[in-house]
Amino acid sequence: MNYQVFLISDAEEDLFGIFAYVSANDSVERAMYVHNKLKETCSTLEFFPFRGHIPPELERIGVDNFLQIHFKPYRIIYTVSGTKVFVHCVLDGRRSLEDLLYRRLVR
Repeated sequence: MNYQVFLISDAEEDLFGIFAYVSANDSVERAMYVHNKLKETCSTLEFFPFRGHIPPELERIGVDNFLQIHFKPYRIIYTVSGTKVFVHCVLDGRRSLEDLLYRRLVR
């Protein structure tokens, strides 16, 4: 069964921010590579959405409806609802997930 994969606006903003950061600190070519690989990784959820695992930071507080996959060092956090996959955020795994989620919820 194929699933439909949707990137919510926050995830799209994350991708834009990652592109801008890599472009400014490395090169546009590298930024395009990272952006394309992240989108490609998200699209693989169309076939295998349940291969991800619960982010440990969320599991510790009893939140178990989010899953994550990686394109190192980035974390792609998503939910599955029926035959739809919703990508909620694409985060740099070197940063604190708690801080990032707190800032996102407070804004």
